[in-house]
Amino acid sequence: MSTRDDGWHFEEGDLLAPGLAALRRLGGGAAYEAWLCFDEVTWSPVVVKVLRPSQLEDESSRRGLRREVLALATVNHPVVVRGLRDGQDGDRPHVVLEHIDGPRLSSLIRRYGRLQEQQYLPLAIDVAAALHYLRHIGWTHLDIKPSNVIMGAPARLIDLSVARTEEDARRLRHPIGTDAYMAPEQCDPTRQGEQGPSFAADVWGLGATLFHAVAGHRPFEHGDPDAEDVRARFPQLVDAPAPLPDGVPPAVVEVIAACLRRDPAERPLPHEVAEALEPVLAGLPRGSLAGFRIRG
Repeated sequence: MSTRDDGWHFEEGDLLAPGLAALRRLGGGAAYEAWLCFDEVTWSPVVVKVLRPSQLEDESSRRGLRREVLALATVNHPVVVRGLRDGQDGDRPHVVLEHIDGPRLSSLIRRYGRLQEQQYLPLAIDVAAALHYLRHIGWTHLDIKPSNVIMGAPARLIDLSVARTEEDARRLRHPIGTDAYMAPEQCDPTRQGEQGPSFAADVWGLGATLFHAVAGHRPFEHGDPDAEDVRARFPQLVDAPAPLPDGVPPAVVEVIAACLRRDPAERPLPHEVAEALEPVLAGLPRGSLAGFRIRG
């Protein structure tokens, strides 16, 4: 069944669950739909991720929901979306998230092309701060990408649906994440008996996301998602990233190249990414920062 048909088809005002009135559908993936709802508990708009009808009896999908609820209950950082409550045992298993006002980074790039320095530097520093925190508490996000970053002050990192403790992430033996933004060790976690991904995979994801914001396109060509050869599916296993446009500050070029090193041990720590970019942001002409935060 297609995901278009495998949905709840709420009308405005329908109750998704007690106290949660549907306003409009936001999107979704293979297992979930996301709805903007009015929440009678917080008396405000919220985002509700709800299992699709076909997934109600699927133990893997229910396990994924439980894992996301645990991640949201564990992670507490100003750059990471907050979970408000959940309804895992109801007729429509769901999790309630805060509604974050602002455009996704992916939408800005699609609409306007490459971002300016005063736009991409703050978001990179913010996401690096969140990754520093995740490393500190022993968690990995595993799906850092432009569509999971909401632009604002600060930027916000969303979607913990595949997040795991670092210990659990290292046990992965199959690809998890979004193909174009996955680190090599996420793409092929069983190569040469290596452990699965760690926090360094999120640093790669930040590098690929920052590259996309700076250049207006992804760092690697599209792979073939149906290819049996893992190298054909994931060009980042064999190819070097595309060159960045002329005029990008040298420190930004260096940071992106370091984040996209194939060997996870050679990538910078998240706080090192922030420390390298903060002087670049602080050195921008004062007028170019109108409407943006000043970090330094």
